[in-house]
Amino acid sequence: MTENDAWDAILRPDAADAAARPVAPSAAAPSGAAPSSSGEGPAAPPASAAAPASRRAAREAEARGGRSRRGEQDGAPADAAPRRRRRWPAVLAGVLALLLGVGGAGAWWVWTNYEDQVRELLGWELPNDYTGTGNGTEVLVTIFAGEIGADVAESLVEQGVTMTFDAFYDLLLADESIQFIPGTYRLQEQMSARAALDALLDPANKVELSATVREGLRAGEVIEALSAGTGIPLADYETAIADPSIYGVPAEAPNIEGYLFPATYTFEPDTTAEDHIRTLVDETFARLDAAGVAPEDRHRVLTKASLIQREARLADDFYKVSRVVQNRLDVGWRLELDSTTQYGAGESGSVWSSGDALGDDNPYNTYVIEGLPIGPIAAPGDLAIDAALNPVDGPWFFFVTVNLATGETQFSETLAEHEQGVARLREWCSQPDNAVYCA
Repeated sequence: MTENDAWDAILRPDAADAAARPVAPSAAAPSGAAPSSSGEGPAAPPASAAAPASRRAAREAEARGGRSRRGEQDGAPADAAPRRRRRWPAVLAGVLALLLGVGGAGAWWVWTNYEDQVRELLGWELPNDYTGTGNGTEVLVTIFAGEIGADVAESLVEQGVTMTFDAFYDLLLADESIQFIPGTYRLQEQMSARAALDALLDPANKVELSATVREGLRAGEVIEALSAGTGIPLADYETAIADPSIYGVPAEAPNIEGYLFPATYTFEPDTTAEDHIRTLVDETFARLDAAGVAPEDRHRVLTKASLIQREARLADDFYKVSRVVQNRLDVGWRLELDSTTQYGAGESGSVWSSGDALGDDNPYNTYVIEGLPIGPIAAPGDLAIDAALNPVDGPWFFFVTVNLATGETQFSETLAEHEQGVARLREWCSQPDNAVYCA
């Protein structure tokens, strides 16, 4: 007999003859099922059907539809064959003798391999919880919307965070006020139930992907910001914006430009680039709806708002630029906005449009076409949308920013006044300290 066999014989004395032990017919019935026979009254309900001990337990029992929780062991059938009485004195004597005989190293080996059996033989209660805040191995635990406390307790056990269902669930039963926020959290393996609960209630442990989209960015710049914030490859976002129609973008839009609302976003870690683009587009629609824009007017309003977003610098000027755009549209003048010309030519980063850009015949070049460009040229924010809908009253047909550092802008009614403003800008740009603004 090997050493392992010897310990099995001592610590598991019933294992050797388990196969030969007679089994009562009802033992094969499902665990907890009560036997029935002709002429007998209805069986008593199993103990697990007792009334829950708290309001939380009652609510969750109802939510789970009576199904038993994972990890909870049903009791043995009432008429199962009685287990053979252990030879306690002899077994205990054998354990003590062997432990004394093998010494420290052997005792540790026995404890490591037979802890549960030794505890049972010596009458020591089995542990149902870890101690401490974990073993350093990170585990991501997700709480889904609609999950109840029992679901969370089960998930923690299944992922190796807590030792038992009861250790965690008992904490929930003791405090009816505990509420979980859906999301993914950073925990560790082998945490005490209390440490796991504290971690789930600490917002600092919530895993979120975050990205900030600034007003006035072009679509390519928007997805670069998203990729930088979330760590998702830029190529995934490029694929996600290839077909704007899947997000409900109007058919008249040539691309997704202008429909990616500027804001700071947080995303769950299991979301995709397509999920993020959909969130931004949905946010755009929500802002337009809040502003009272009818669905059929969305594209026109966003296009006008994007021009205002790119041209205006100061908040009050947004409404004046809107007035200039509307005044020129009303009389049939070309808009002649450098922001549209540069967008159509693929230029950026300069105050002045190149000669090639000014003469390029494309549907964005408002030096060539009449009316609004074919679509937005950037991502407008709430201020630009509001300005597009509510231009301030004024006689202006021209504007030019005369101080690029402060954003000071001159609005003019006549071309002669406007040319004076352009001269002011050129004079400002001629100063060495201002050259960086005028490249």
